[in-house]
Amino acid sequence: MHDYVSWLRHSSPYINAHRERTFVIMLPGEGIAHANFTHILHDIVLLHSLGVRMVLVYGARPQIEARLKAAQIASNYHHALRITDARTLACVIDAAGQLRTYLEAQLSVNMAASPMQGAKLKVVSGNFVAAKPCGVIDGVDYQHTGEVRRVDAEGIQALLEQRNIVLLPHLGYSPTGEVFNLACEDVATQTAISLNADKLILFTAEQGILDEQQQLIRELKLEQAIEHAQLFEQPNVSALQAAISACQHNVSRSHIISYQIDGALLSELFTRDGCGTLVDHGHFEQVRQAGVEDIAGLAALIRPLEEQRVLVSRPQDLLAQEYANFTVIERDGLIIACAALYPFVEEKTAELACLAVHPDYRHGGRGDTLLEHLENQAKRLNLNSLFVLTTRTAHWFQERGFEPCSIEQLPQQKAALYNYQRNSKVFRKSI
Repeated sequence: MHDYVSWLRHSSPYINAHRERTFVIMLPGEGIAHANFTHILHDIVLLHSLGVRMVLVYGARPQIEARLKAAQIASNYHHALRITDARTLACVIDAAGQLRTYLEAQLSVNMAASPMQGAKLKVVSGNFVAAKPCGVIDGVDYQHTGEVRRVDAEGIQALLEQRNIVLLPHLGYSPTGEVFNLACEDVATQTAISLNADKLILFTAEQGILDEQQQLIRELKLEQAIEHAQLFEQPNVSALQAAISACQHNVSRSHIISYQIDGALLSELFTRDGCGTLVDHGHFEQVRQAGVEDIAGLAALIRPLEEQRVLVSRPQDLLAQEYANFTVIERDGLIIACAALYPFVEEKTAELACLAVHPDYRHGGRGDTLLEHLENQAKRLNLNSLFVLTTRTAHWFQERGFEPCSIEQLPQQKAALYNYQRNSKVFRKSI
């Protein structure tokens, strides 16, 4: 019970942040066929109930393969893209149509004691995606395989405003009445771009993007993602390329998560570190000056250290007066580290104070990041040294170039306020 209550409390900022946002979710056919699909559907319904506007793009590769096998039609690919001849197109349309009916049926469930109870979802699909043929590439005619030409963003937005879930298949239509088989990644990406969506969420078999040691990469800034996509092949490189394309066209964030993990969608959206890979513009974690809106976050961060007497007590009313002296590291809306700089301009020095890092983030070099930031800030003020008073972290500062000094070497105003009962050690560093 305690874990549930704690999780719900910590998820409330995300509930507020996601309300009335637009998410495009790509679910491949493998995900629909997986045993975890029902849980994914329940999580999508939960998002809808929390006010998220959703477009669900679905694929059907294994379902198409099953129909081709039954019809004894060979599957032909070139550059990982299906070549769709007339006979194959019939199987593609059949698979897409049956999946659409199945998804609509599953989203209509309203059974007692079910996660779907009382949802009363409205699901809408239609000819929102205009397509064009891929044509001939490397001498290979892709026939009825196409690519997205245009997405009817205005029509989709109108339906989202009416609280519909918009369901888009991996099919596109031409002004001449032709039907084209599209990659679901292409449909999802172009839809997210056209809608200026807040998030593109891509379900894959893998947990996310893995490094060369097969370890999950939690976050990739756009530039890192581009470099990573060029380094080596991996199973979900198409999802990474889709995430990159979306972010290059101003979709704020793309998430790559696994359809095999129960609760992956909720964990990714309602916990700070998620469970997949986030691709963004680099604003997920940032160093910035504190503002008045950060006072409560600062107080929550430093309170445990005050209680342990590691830091001098700073009541919230004092923080309200001094917040402008603070630099913070913000991670997805949470203040995870802070430090303050108090200049003594006449003495050409400054006090570095109240350096604190959230316990969950103490091994990522954030203390060093803050120290470097404040050193640069002091240099811009034409100061030539920093000093610090500490009772518990003397070695940390000494390892970074601070040297012991006497109380008498402090600025006179600071020396007069020295607390002999606390007996802090004093260190100084030239900059």
